[in-house]
Amino acid sequence: MVNNMKFDDYLQEQLKDPEFKKEWDDIQPEMDVIRAMIDARIEQNLTQKELAARTGIDQADISKLENGTRNPSLKLLKKLASGLGMQLKIEFVPMQTLQK
Repeated sequence: MVNNMKFDDYLQEQLKDPEFKKEWDDIQPEMDVIRAMIDARIEQNLTQKELAARTGIDQADISKLENGTRNPSLKLLKKLASGLGMQLKIEFVPMQTLQK
């Protein structure tokens, strides 16, 4: 990678490789969950410790969830949503077709 190349530019270049794109697409649902959880916590100006107190989930487990080293169950996601004063919404969306 060229030193002055921005990450987004590098990523777009890498996404041209079908194997890389498949792996990237495969992790997107997990990354979306992590991003949504972190964004909701930050929007409410909560620390992991404060969220842990609200939910009864250990702060270490919240950290693992946010770092992507623990996969949450649906029950855990509901508990987090409740602690954030939110409702959990999961949806299925059509797959995007590959553009040639």
